[in-house]
Amino acid sequence: MITQPAVRGVDSELVSASWSDPEAFAELFDRYSAMLYRYVSKRLGPGPAEDLVGETFLIAFSKRRSYDLSYPDARPWLFGILTKLVARHHRSEATRYRALLRAPVEAEVESPADRVAAGVSAQAVRGELAGALAALPAKDRDVLLLIAWGDLTYEEVARALGIPVGTVRSRLNRGRRKVRAALGDINPMEEE
Repeated sequence: MITQPAVRGVDSELVSASWSDPEAFAELFDRYSAMLYRYVSKRLGPGPAEDLVGETFLIAFSKRRSYDLSYPDARPWLFGILTKLVARHHRSEATRYRALLRAPVEAEVESPADRVAAGVSAQAVRGELAGALAALPAKDRDVLLLIAWGDLTYEEVARALGIPVGTVRSRLNRGRRKVRAALGDINPMEEE
């Protein structure tokens, strides 16, 4: 009788198990690579996204023994690594937002979740939004996008970036205020 390995439910258990069984780390890749890819492809485009996600997991694997096992969820750790890699590409990101500012609105959508998001009026102000994001300081943009596109909590963003939660709140507030002002004080996420 062939026995299947037990599926570990908590990320910290996978990291710990990978110390003696490196194959266990593959489960983290399976869990989070698509999420990280969606996030970074929104920021930098699909071109560099695959490479950056791969590099994120290579770095995470090489640093897995330094992971704080008291945190059961590895997402903030992985997003923190990815955000540092994105910072190296910040010029590309700002260039992408400026290009989006000039580009016409595309009709194609990637997935059902994207179709729902495309229905939101944010599509109508995509160019202005891209310009506002490009104008934000990188630290404010990182916090704003980790919350908006990475779907992380304030605490998870703080952990990902190695900053206090109060700093997350102030950067998010400042970023939202600047983006809202650039959009003419309109929140594209609210229906009219």
